[in-house]
Amino acid sequence: MKSIKTFRLAVGAVIVATSMTAWSQTSDTASAPGASAMAASGSAAPATGRKANRTLRRQVYSAIAQHKEISAGNISVIAKDGAVTLNGSVTDASQVGTVAEIAKGVPGVTSVTNKLTVQKPFGGM
Repeated sequence: MKSIKTFRLAVGAVIVATSMTAWSQTSDTASAPGASAMAASGSAAPATGRKANRTLRRQVYSAIAQHKEISAGNISVIAKDGAVTLNGSVTDASQVGTVAEIAKGVPGVTSVTNKLTVQKPFGGM
């Protein structure tokens, strides 16, 4: 009975000791020399991640909106690291390629995946 209590106490102490060392670890990038200077000057590095993807998506939307002949209400744009995916529908078959070309012309776009379809009229014909 006494040995079981001692064993449980020892296991508990090991768990506490390992959890304390796990919390005290730091990342390698933060401890690298000059990392704090690079982090302080955010304008030195280009924007990456979610913010850059949102910015690129907005730029593609803006470029499409400049073409009044395109009904962009049913078009969604997904941007990830320069790769743009176009989803949704357009009113005319000629607009499918036009929208893709507009997206390719936006600075920062590296590739375009065009999943646009032509919207069928309400009668379905």
